[in-house]
Amino acid sequence: MRLDPDNPVVALCVAGIHVEGTPAEARALFEQAWAARRTDYEASIAAHFLARHQETPADTLHWNLVAVRHAEAVPEDGAAEFMASLYLNLGDSYLATGQRVLATVAVDRAAVSLPALASDGYRAFVERGINGLRQRLLRDP
Repeated sequence: MRLDPDNPVVALCVAGIHVEGTPAEARALFEQAWAARRTDYEASIAAHFLARHQETPADTLHWNLVAVRHAEAVPEDGAAEFMASLYLNLGDSYLATGQRVLATVAVDRAAVSLPALASDGYRAFVERGINGLRQRLLRDP
């Protein structure tokens, strides 16, 4: 993925990733990234990480929706490499909040977005997540 390590939002998110063992510290860095955002691209990244540190499934869903909406607004498919993962996270959030139909739509969009990822370990990771969510949708009433 083409993340610019010199971008202040990306740098704050990377710093937050490194301290995720201390959730409050990580969340504070992700909130700083959100406050520093200037573009839809940056907003999608910051919102994605904020979603990971919410207290309720509804709050997680909110931030996953924000991440997807901003990523979809990035011009010229500039966030195409993120979409499979973002839709997967959105689908997980929909399922966690009991919205099975929307979870199915989101996981289908994740699968359609998968070809934008290079054939590597990250793509395989996201694909496993997509398959896992589909299995949960099939077995969990």
